[in-house]
Amino acid sequence: MNELIRNAQSSVAHTSLDPQDWSEFRTLAHRMLDDAIEGIANVRARPVWQPIPDAARAAFRADVPHEASELAEVYREFVAHVAPYATGNVHPGFMGWVHGGGTAVGMIAEMLAAGLNANLGGRDHMPIEVERQIVDWMRRLFAFPDSASGIFVTGTSMANLMAVLVARTAALGTLARQHGIGNDGAVLTAYTSQAAHGCVSRAMDIAGLGTDALRRIGVDADHRIDVAALRAQITVDREVGFKPFMVVASAGTVDVGAIDDLKAIAELCREEGIWFHVDGAFGALAIFSPELAPLLGGIELADSIALDFHKWGQVPYDAGFLLVRDGDQHRQAFAQPAAYLRREARGLAAGAIWPCDLGPDLSRGFRALKTWFTLKTFGIDRLGATITRSCALAKYLEARVLAEPRLELLAPVNLNIVCFRYHADDAVNREIVADIHESGIAAPSSTTLDGRFAIRAAIVNHRTEEADIDALLGAVLEFGGRRCGDGVIEVEAPPLAAQ
Repeated sequence: MNELIRNAQSSVAHTSLDPQDWSEFRTLAHRMLDDAIEGIANVRARPVWQPIPDAARAAFRADVPHEASELAEVYREFVAHVAPYATGNVHPGFMGWVHGGGTAVGMIAEMLAAGLNANLGGRDHMPIEVERQIVDWMRRLFAFPDSASGIFVTGTSMANLMAVLVARTAALGTLARQHGIGNDGAVLTAYTSQAAHGCVSRAMDIAGLGTDALRRIGVDADHRIDVAALRAQITVDREVGFKPFMVVASAGTVDVGAIDDLKAIAELCREEGIWFHVDGAFGALAIFSPELAPLLGGIELADSIALDFHKWGQVPYDAGFLLVRDGDQHRQAFAQPAAYLRREARGLAAGAIWPCDLGPDLSRGFRALKTWFTLKTFGIDRLGATITRSCALAKYLEARVLAEPRLELLAPVNLNIVCFRYHADDAVNREIVADIHESGIAAPSSTTLDGRFAIRAAIVNHRTEEADIDALLGAVLEFGGRRCGDGVIEVEAPPLAAQ
């Protein structure tokens, strides 16, 4: 027996993945951290984005690494082939899509979370209390009751899907989780605007209800859902035997940042007995800003809200969030008993409601820590000021577009998104966007409004200043002039406004 034990001990010796030399590791780790901080501190010294060379792509076509490599060598590969070719949303010139810029504070918090390596699926440990703290803060900010529940997820796409599942369970009862949606589920219908994010349609697909069950309602001149048309469609659907069960309103549409009339939708949903969900991916965090929060009037009446801290909240990716008014209904959609998840009265397995009761994931990272660090370090007021500032910059960009005869504004500026174009056809404007990306000057995105290609500037990064707006406009005019045969146009940037 002793021989068997010795053989077993010998076979598992020296398999720890800890460094053999902690001092050497510490030196390299400090260098990595210094480099990361330097990259953020001097972000303006590099392009917003640059094309990936063939050699960098080729470096990631290597065989499976069976043999060990020195950490320093792996880091050299990262420095050479990964870091220079990232998305670029840390840069103040990044105005594409709706990507937050992150912070050095959030980066450090992410490192600390990795050191703890906590699984926030359940059990009784302090990281879960950190997440519960943020849930409580969000309850208070959105004036939800104490019985409300919340959970961190990857992003609003997942949060919207989970909201559909909660609303579906509320409409069909918990037995639908066992027996399927059946005939009753086949007649469920949901509603959103034509300007809503595509993830709402995808959520209906994944939830088994089908994309045809989502009614996409027209919008008004301000790109907000037409509430009268919404009411009429609900009436028609009831008359022919469908069962309306959910309305998804937008607080910041993806194309132009429009906010639906949340109060009117809340009243309609209450009259009709329909679940009222708000997709507030970035716009919901306007609640941080005293100047902008009134635009969200009615959001406090929602049955659920989806949002991303990694957008206007400036938390590093990813940090999505779902808040549900009725915590019992939230749990009924996801909680599932299992022997290996048994809750005990004491010990590590203690605790009543675990996060795995509120969503599909049992293995969950500590997203809450970087959010907690961000909210605690900067405070709601300062974060709200950066949100207000990004909207003021959008107004600055709008004014400059309106003052420039070679440019055309394509949509009203509601929050922080400006859609415009060079006075040329779609093909030219498409090339202008690509030219700007490859120049490294800025990184706008694009969309289509009323059948016309639009250059779309989403101002989200807290580092962005008037000079970055001027650089974007200068690039649009320069590349537009080149594409239209007008030659290179020298644009004199106006002086920065007083801070």
